[in-house]
Parts: sequence; C-alpha cells; structure tokens
Amino acid sequence: MINSMKKHIRSLRYLTSVISLALMLVSLGALAVRGLNLGLDFTGGMVTEVALAPTVTNHQLLDAVQPILGESATVTKAGEEGRWVIRYSLPEEQTSLPDLASGLASVSSQVSVISNSVVGAQVGQDLLEQGGMAMLVCLLAILGYLCLRFEWRLAGGSLVALLHDVVLVLGFFAITQMEFNLTVFAAILAILGYSLNDSIIIADRIRELLIAKQDEATEQINDQAVIGTFSRTMVTSGTTLITIAALWLMGGSALLGFSTAMFIGVLSGTWSSISIGTVLPEWWKLKPVHYLPPEIDTAP
Repeated sequence: MINSMKKHIRSLRYLTSVISLALMLVSLGALAVRGLNLGLDFTGGMVTEVALAPTVTNHQLLDAVQPILGESATVTKAGEEGRWVIRYSLPEEQTSLPDLASGLASVSSQVSVISNSVVGAQVGQDLLEQGGMAMLVCLLAILGYLCLRFEWRLAGGSLVALLHDVVLVLGFFAITQMEFNLTVFAAILAILGYSLNDSIIIADRIRELLIAKQDEATEQINDQAVIGTFSRTMVTSGTTLITIAALWLMGGSALLGFSTAMFIGVLSGTWSSISIGTVLPEWWKLKPVHYLPPEIDTAP
C-alpha cells in the first residue's frame, strides 16, 4: 500500500513538473507578445473624488462612468459615506477634463465633484522602478537565505519554484489583460513569501531524511518527504484559499486583481513546491552524501 502510494506521488511530481514547464513557456510567450496592461499607478492619469447619494452602488457608478471615461476607469469607495474615488486615463489629444457631473446625474440626484488630481507619468515610472527594485531585493534576500540554509541543489529547486509562481501570475495578467497595478504587485510579493514557506517545509524534510536514511535513493526520500508534509500543505493551502475567496467575493473591483493574483499564486505555489522543488534536485543528482559532514584526514 505504501509503495503504491509512493509510486503515485512520484508520478504526480513528474507530471506536474511537465505541466509547470509548459505553463511557464506559455506565460513567458504571453509576456513577450502582449505585455502587461499597466494601471494608472504606473502609467499616470486622473484621480477624481465625487460625492453622490448614499444609495449609489459600485456597479451603478461603474456603468455610468465607463461610457464617458473608457473601460480603464475604476471606482473605489472613499472614507465617508457617499464619497467615491474615480481613476481614469486621459487620451493624449484631450486637454480638458470630461464632464463627470452631467454623466453621473443619471445615477444620483446629488453630484458634487470634490477634487481632481493628476498622477503624472513620471510618478508612475518611479513607482514601476521602485517596485522592480523591491522584487529584486526580495529575491536576492531569499536566495541568500536559501544558500545558507540548504545545499545548492535544494536551494536551487526552491528558487526556481518561486520564479515559476511569479511567471505564472504575470502570464495570466498578460493573457487576460487585467489591469496590473500596485495591489497586484503587492500580491506578487506576498506570493513569494507564501511559496517560500511551502518550499522550505518540504526541503527541510528532505534534508532530514537524506541524513537519516543514507542508503535510500533520492527519489524515494523525496516521495517520503512529500507524503509526510502533504496533509500540512493541503490544510494550509485550503484555509488560505478560503480567505482569498472571501476577498474575491466581497472585496469588489478594488481587490479583484489582488485576490486573483493571490489565488493563482497559492495554487501554483502549492504544486511547484511539490513538483519543481523536489524534481530539480533529483535532476541535479542530489544525494545523501551532500549532507554528510566532511571527513577529516587525521593522518600525520
């Protein structure tokens, strides 16, 4: 029974590795061909705050402003009742602001434009550069930690699993052309931490078994490590996905990108730690001898 389970686990690991490789190639192709649909946080645009009747809903407001401002327009609630923040981009040839007050009269009897502010393209470029730098620093810090904690074969498998998760999320946003903004970027940073946690749990178990069972093949040790951590992984991923589902259902359009990115990242992080994080060390010939203390020559 146990041997049969191990064979199924090994087949699952190898199958998901092939699927992961295919998805990474598709995602990289989509990024190269279509690119990301950067939001106003990165490209610049207008931010308008309005006060409307308290009965106006998110969907009503969005249906009213998108014909005027375009499909890129987004609406979020401000701090006070009846106040909304509308974000939209202006075409380059347009020099005057659209007449929002007239357009919103169809959904609210009380319309008051409180403020208009411009998010400059230079500010958006700065945010993009700072976000890229933040991700680079995060990856370098993770790489340094993995190199100190594990032998390079296990560390490399965990790092590639992290990159796989990020590429899949970016590829999804490139394929669907959903808006990529600062909240989505924050989700990617959160995914890095979540996926790293899963990978470390499995890699730590592999290291323990390599030291304890030096006569067994690496493939069998990896199977045992996955089986030993499987229930913990499923419980952690399941409860996290329930929380993300609540954000997706109740967070509205403001959290749609964040919850979508997190959902994809948690799913891919779960299977990449089981597949890529264990299969790559096997390909790189990880053996128990790599975790044994070096022999000291005592000869005079």
